[in-house]
Amino acid sequence: MMPPFLSFLPVLLFVCVLLGAILAGRVPPALALAYLVVSIVCFALYALDKSAARRGERRTPERTLLLLGLAGGWPGAVLAQQWLRHKTRKQPFQHLFWLTVALHVGLAAVLAWQLLAWQF
Repeated sequence: MMPPFLSFLPVLLFVCVLLGAILAGRVPPALALAYLVVSIVCFALYALDKSAARRGERRTPERTLLLLGLAGGWPGAVLAQQWLRHKTRKQPFQHLFWLTVALHVGLAAVLAWQLLAWQF
């Protein structure tokens, strides 16, 4: 299991790179807004799932949580996992989650590289 403070580092690094790209004029500010909205939705979904788990009600499928993270909500998911202490002990989920984070960041990097190459 990753120490909690280390979980925040990828989010911090991602936010810094994204803001740097926006300030450099390489990425539209709307992209940051899109990440913020999807992250808030993802955080809320984790909170609802945690609440349902406590009440013994129907849960949000893990697949849904993973796909929303893959779609760009992973920063909100990381924050929710740490602040709500939800899904942090379930190692199979954590492995898949960090795999989706790596996949998202990798795809975003490839797209950014293609956009930069296209501009020059």
